[in-house]
Amino acid sequence: MTSPVAPGESIIHCVLDWGAYGGIVNSPDAASNQSNSSYQILLVALLSISFGILFFDRNSLAFLMPFVQPELKLNNTQVGVLASALSFTWACAALGIGYISDKLGSRKGLLIIATVIFSICSFLTGMAHTFVAMLGARMLMGVAEGGFMPICQAMIAAEVKPQYRGLAMGVTQNFGSSVLGSFVAPVLLVGLAESFGWRNAFFLASAPGLVAALLMWILIRKTAAVAHAPSRAEAKPEGSLGAALGEPNVVICAILSILMVSYLVVCWTFMPLYLTQVRHFDPTTMGWLMGTLGISAAVGSFLISGLSDFIGRRPLMIAMPLIGVLLPLGAMFYEGSAWALAGMFFVGWGLTGIFPLFMATVPSESVDRAHLATALGLCMGIGEIVGGAASPFIAGYVADRVGLQAPLWIMIGLTVVAGLLAFGLRETAPRVLLRRAATPAAAA
Repeated sequence: MTSPVAPGESIIHCVLDWGAYGGIVNSPDAASNQSNSSYQILLVALLSISFGILFFDRNSLAFLMPFVQPELKLNNTQVGVLASALSFTWACAALGIGYISDKLGSRKGLLIIATVIFSICSFLTGMAHTFVAMLGARMLMGVAEGGFMPICQAMIAAEVKPQYRGLAMGVTQNFGSSVLGSFVAPVLLVGLAESFGWRNAFFLASAPGLVAALLMWILIRKTAAVAHAPSRAEAKPEGSLGAALGEPNVVICAILSILMVSYLVVCWTFMPLYLTQVRHFDPTTMGWLMGTLGISAAVGSFLISGLSDFIGRRPLMIAMPLIGVLLPLGAMFYEGSAWALAGMFFVGWGLTGIFPLFMATVPSESVDRAHLATALGLCMGIGEIVGGAASPFIAGYVADRVGLQAPLWIMIGLTVVAGLLAFGLRETAPRVLLRRAATPAAAA
């Protein structure tokens, strides 16, 4: 029986094996797929950073809302509607563009177009002088951003070795978005808003996306059609939504996506307002506390995703949501130093490490690979369209009636339900399944 591999070794082996296994994106020449590991690493880094820029633009309004809300005279319900509208159009795009990507096989072109459009939308957000104008800009941004990650994760799922899939997907989805979208964004944007005004902060936020689009156009090779490997669902009709929904893991992951995206979006939308208006932290301290979430998610993109390859997906998907209650409880009841509160934020936000697992890894290990972008778009899209679109509106409506603590209590309820629901998952991590299969043979 193969000896166990330590989680740290999984990261090293994943990087080393990419070169021998083939490109993250197939080139027309089959022989070139077995070489040029530097290009493969470059591509993964570029996709991760580009998604980080995307999240920088998406999260910018939440971090700048303490400046935007009084100038535009928005109530909490309108604040929630702005977040909900972006999530709704994001979800529709995730479902639609994932399907189009599978049909056309056009990965590179769609990513570049999406990046240019969401960058323009950041500029338009800074130009908005009314609620309606800002709503339109955010809805268009959601259309541009929604299909980005399903396409990226389809590339990863099709090409990376199964035993390293969790780590690869985690880095692609969580690392860049955490560093840029959750850490750099609140610290940098709040500083820019205090020095130059919130509108100029949005204008500056639009520039990195245009640079990323140019780099993708120059550096990413044109992709060939993705080779589809047979799977356990091969006998089911290709592209059948019913076949996907017939897999219990997919259904559970879709519900987890609703719950956890709700937690995520409610926190982004209302935590900055709670910290400044209820806890009376100054904007700079608020920015650093929210930035702690980015550091936590960046660490989790390696630690949680890599660990899931070693110990399994299911245990972490049970434990991490329950740990997430620490964040809202600390925000409401901890009266000590901001540093200690930042520690609570760091630990509680560790639940974001499982996002790639229920949005991409487990579904991709449970259904036919022939329509990966469609399946991943479903799991990502359902979370956005139900959780992301509905939860901020509901939380804002309740906050207007009972206070800004209501969204934080909603976060607590979401994490508890998610942790209990994850008990129903079937383990899919290849290394764990191989170890389980080898154990009876060894005993015999």
